[in-house]
Amino acid sequence: MNSFLKYFTDIFHGVKSLLTGMSVTGRYFFSPGQIVTQQYPENRKTLQMFERFKGEVIMLHDSNNQHSCNGCGICENNCPNGSIEVIAARVPGEDGKPKRIIDRHIYHLGMCTFCGLCVKNCPSNALGYGQKFEHAVFDRARLTKVLNQPGSSIIKGVE
Repeated sequence: MNSFLKYFTDIFHGVKSLLTGMSVTGRYFFSPGQIVTQQYPENRKTLQMFERFKGEVIMLHDSNNQHSCNGCGICENNCPNGSIEVIAARVPGEDGKPKRIIDRHIYHLGMCTFCGLCVKNCPSNALGYGQKFEHAVFDRARLTKVLNQPGSSIIKGVE
């Protein structure tokens, strides 16, 4: 008798759960409230992704074309599939000691899994996420990017 009562109780709870879910769906169908759906690709010119969007990796530069990357290579070491290459050079510093600067910071977007370990582990916060998300190209070589801009230099005091 107890299993018979449990059987019908379970059926009652299942139907109640189904009707609760259908009522929520029905409310949104007839009165959606604030619409958050983007009309992509029609709004391609005005589309702004959310601030926490993880797009392609970029190197942050200020208005003077300076960055804070010191070429330590931690981002390169933490990348699980080798999509970052840091090519560093040694130049004599003001005190005569050799100083390490980046020559090129290469990012292979085609190999990137967007895990974010490079951005998360950068000690100088030189890397960030870009807002660009359309990366379809016919030539795979166009997915290899140099992150440090031409003529850029390191911010004074970052070592």
